[in-house]
Amino acid sequence: MKKIILTIMLCVATSCLTVFALKSVSGRENASGSAIGDTSGAQFRTVSLDRSDYPDFTYAAESAVDAVVYVKVTVKSQIESMPVDPFFEFFFGQQPQQAEPRERVRQGSGSGVIIRSDGYIVTNNHVVNGASTVEVTLNSNQTYKAEVIGTDADTDIALLKIDANNLPVVPLGDSDNLRLGEWVLAIGSPYSLRSTVTAGIISAKARSMGKDAGVDSFIQTDAAVNPGNSGGALVNRSGELVGINTMIYSQTGSYSGYSFAVPVNVVKKVITDLIDFGSVQKVYLGITMRGFDNLDPDNGNKEIAETDSKIVKLLKDLKLSGKEGVYIVKVIAGGAADKAGVKAGDILLEIDGTKVVNAASLQEKVSSYHPGDKATLKLNRNGKEFSVNVTFKSAQEMNGTVDENGLVAFYGAKLKALDKKKAAELNLKEGVEIEAVSEGKMKEEGAREGMVILYVNDKPVRKPEDVVKIASESRRMISIEGVYANGKPVYIGFGKDDK
Repeated sequence: MKKIILTIMLCVATSCLTVFALKSVSGRENASGSAIGDTSGAQFRTVSLDRSDYPDFTYAAESAVDAVVYVKVTVKSQIESMPVDPFFEFFFGQQPQQAEPRERVRQGSGSGVIIRSDGYIVTNNHVVNGASTVEVTLNSNQTYKAEVIGTDADTDIALLKIDANNLPVVPLGDSDNLRLGEWVLAIGSPYSLRSTVTAGIISAKARSMGKDAGVDSFIQTDAAVNPGNSGGALVNRSGELVGINTMIYSQTGSYSGYSFAVPVNVVKKVITDLIDFGSVQKVYLGITMRGFDNLDPDNGNKEIAETDSKIVKLLKDLKLSGKEGVYIVKVIAGGAADKAGVKAGDILLEIDGTKVVNAASLQEKVSSYHPGDKATLKLNRNGKEFSVNVTFKSAQEMNGTVDENGLVAFYGAKLKALDKKKAAELNLKEGVEIEAVSEGKMKEEGAREGMVILYVNDKPVRKPEDVVKIASESRRMISIEGVYANGKPVYIGFGKDDK
C-alpha cells in the first residue's frame, strides 16, 4: 500500500515539474523568440508578443484630443469687372455700364492646438493667411471668433487668441529628444472630419524640403495627414506636443505615406516672440554652408561641383565619415561666426552640445536663439577639434546700417560698391554689389551673393547709399533690376511695408 501511495505521489510530482518546465520554456520563447531553420540551413527568428508588448495610444489620444481645435477661415476678395472693349463697341454699339467690382467669398479650414488655458492657439500661417475672419470650434462644440495675434511665414506658424479661459491644453514636449521609429499621433480635422486621430512613427528628423527661405527642418512621419490636418498636433505616447503638422508629400493632394511637421522647439520660440514682441526675433550665424548628405562633385553647376569635390577630398584626407557636420563654404564679414573666429573650410560639428547632422538641423537649432544670445560651436579645422563662443546678431538690421566693414544693410542683404575688376568681368560701368544675403525680402525674392544691382525703381545706382535712398523715397513698391554673378539678368520686386 505504501508503495502504491509513493508511486502516485511521484507521478504527481513529475507531472507538476513537467508542466512547470513547459510553461517556463513557453514564457522564454514569448519574450525572446526562437530560431527556426529551413531545409537550406538558413535561420530566421520568430517572436511571440503578448498584449502588453503592443503600443497603447489611448492615454495620449484622450488627453490631447480636447486641446486640438477646428479652424474655419473666410477669405474675401474683390473681383474687378471686365473693361469694355472699344473695338467691340465700334462694331456692335455702346454696351451697358459694367457693374461695380464684385466680392468673392471663399472658405477654408484647418486645425489648431491650444497651448495656453487662456485662449492662445497655434496653427499654420498658410491656414489663416489672408483671412478676413477666423472661427475656432473646440472639441466640446463651442465656437469662438479668433484674433490673429501674429504670423511667421518662414516657419509657417501663426498664433491665434480666443476669449476663453480654463481651456484644456497640450503640454509642450522636446522635439530634440525624438528618436527614429518612435510612435507618434497626428490629431486634427482632415476633410473637416473633426478630432481625427492617426498613428505612425518618426520616419526622419531634420528633413529638408528645399524651401528657398526660412526654417527648412521638419519632422517626417508616416502618420496619415490630409488637407485639413494643417496646424494640428503631432504628439508622442505621453501626450506631449512634439510638432505642428504642416504639409504632405503627394502627387495626388492626399496622403501617400509622407507627412511633415514643424518641430515643437521651433514653435516654442516663435509663439513666445509673437506674444512678447509681436514679431519673431531672428538671428543669423553669418555663414554659407554645405551639408555632407547631398554632395555632387559631378554637378552641372561648375561652382557647386568644385566645392563638393573639395569637400569630398577633405573628408577623405581627414578620414571623416561625413555622417555629421556641415562644411563652411564662406564666412560673412562682420557676422557672428566671423567675430568668433570661424573660417571658411572649417567643419561645424556641434552647437551647444547638439550634434549638427546636416544643414537643416543647424538651421533649426540656430532658429531657437535670440539676438544677443551666446552659444558654443565645436569645429574641426584641418583635423583638429576645438570650440569657440559666438554671440548671435539680429537678422533684421535696419536698412542703411553700416557695419565695421563698410557693408550697408538692405532688407537682409549686405551691399558694397562695385569694384573695377568685377565691373570689367561683367562689362558694367557702375552698380552696387551684394556681398552677403541673410533672412529678409531680398533673399526671399531671389537675391544672391555676387549679384549686382543696376537700377532701383528705374533709377541707376552707383553706391549702396543710392539703393537705400531711392527705396526710402518709394511710397509702395520697390523694383530692382540687376545681373547675377554669371551675367544673367534678374528682376526683383516687393512691397515697401514688407519686412
